[in-house]
Amino acid sequence: MYAIVGITGQVGGAIARNLLAQGKSVRAIVRDATKGDVWAGKGCEVALADINDAVTLRAAFEGMDGVFIMLPPIFDPSPGFPEAKAAIESLSIALSAAEPARVVCLSTIGGQLERPNLLNQLHMMETALGKIGLGVTFLRPAWFMENMTWDVAPARDAGIIASFLQPLDKPVPMVATADIGKAAAQLLTMDAQPLRVVELEGPQRITPNDIGAAFSKVLAKTVTMQAVPRASWESLFRSQGMNNPLPRMQMLDGFNEGWIEFEGGEANSAKGLTTIETVVRELVAATSESG
Repeated sequence: MYAIVGITGQVGGAIARNLLAQGKSVRAIVRDATKGDVWAGKGCEVALADINDAVTLRAAFEGMDGVFIMLPPIFDPSPGFPEAKAAIESLSIALSAAEPARVVCLSTIGGQLERPNLLNQLHMMETALGKIGLGVTFLRPAWFMENMTWDVAPARDAGIIASFLQPLDKPVPMVATADIGKAAAQLLTMDAQPLRVVELEGPQRITPNDIGAAFSKVLAKTVTMQAVPRASWESLFRSQGMNNPLPRMQMLDGFNEGWIEFEGGEANSAKGLTTIETVVRELVAATSESG
């Protein structure tokens, strides 16, 4: 049986669907029992646990052949990342006690970096879990293509997408969550290794202009990308309710300046199959259905 933290999210859900399709048994780890109902309906066992509670996490991890873990996404962290540190500590304690045969940890491109930015949360998790003595695989995916969810409405309604990724012709490593889920499911069922890093991106790198072109094709209208001036980021993010926008700004700088990159470079990253057009088409369809 394989336990999945974050099963109600895009990546965790994709992993669970891949494992269920292989006939594997899955334990859905959720905080709220009602959120586990849909997975119980798919044949999963449901375990209640909180990411900050090592006791409930240990109980959820015990007896598992493999465990997938991830940090809750925190885009506006408190200075020093105390939220991530608390979750990492409880995960480390629970895993050390439960000793599952395999652990796959969702990290990120740039997970090896100490240079300050939002992704330091994942670097801290890699550092901590690398010391617990279990077979841990760190899966480092590129920028999620599904981040374009927020671009659907402005593309459809105004034909303009504001881009923090810039210059607009700079290729950026991106990957679809479907490919992340497939890769993680494979890693969970492979022979355990002491420590392993797998870096994953899509079939080709994508420029912001490529995103505009994909929306233009799917929506059958011209969609233009507009770079958001760097000088306006802090005030804009604060106006949107962020209290500590600096880590996010540093992360964006890292992608734009090229220092957030795979440790093994593009040549050594695993490549998914899902294209940007496929994801844009799915996002547009999903938004139309929900609307």
